[in-house]
Amino acid sequence: MVMDSLPKLKHWETGDRRLLIDRSPWMRLYEDEVILPDGRIIEGYLRLETPGYVAVVPVNDAGEIGLVRSYKRGVDAIDLQPPAGVIDSDELPLECAQRELLEELGCRSESMHPLGSFVLNGNYYGGRAHFYLATGCHIVSEPNAGDLEEQQIIWLPLEELRQLWEKGGFQQLGAVAALGLALSHLDKLRQDGSLKQEGSA
Repeated sequence: MVMDSLPKLKHWETGDRRLLIDRSPWMRLYEDEVILPDGRIIEGYLRLETPGYVAVVPVNDAGEIGLVRSYKRGVDAIDLQPPAGVIDSDELPLECAQRELLEELGCRSESMHPLGSFVLNGNYYGGRAHFYLATGCHIVSEPNAGDLEEQQIIWLPLEELRQLWEKGGFQQLGAVAALGLALSHLDKLRQDGSLKQEGSA
């Protein structure tokens, strides 16, 4: 394996850390003293910390993907994304995924498939995103997201969602990553026969 033959690289070390901006619980900005493997010291290396969040891609028994359409301040546009939200201090990522699915779509799922946990920015950290695929989703209540923005719920057929994703129809990196991982995992579930036939459209 190529990866097994690669030489080991040394980690950087963190010396002093100073808090520059504290907007807890939403954001903290730090200034780090970074010590490189060769002994050089880099002053003022910034580290941004935000709460971890989840994004959960829901699939119902008709093979449709549930999305939320709303205005997003970060892209300053109307955009589509799967249900997502910040992890509360007293809950696990899986619990947050189940809560967001219920709050934003009014759904519960038969199964939750973890798709991975990822750092948002390779240089400055930025927080960690946890992605899930929720299969066998069914509506149990009215949505009650409690968010500031007006929201619309859309259920797209799987192949329509795939085409939209391939055309770059999503503007948020987290949504692009979560949906891409979900599509790959759905293909695997379809191949091994563990996904209901309706969902293999």
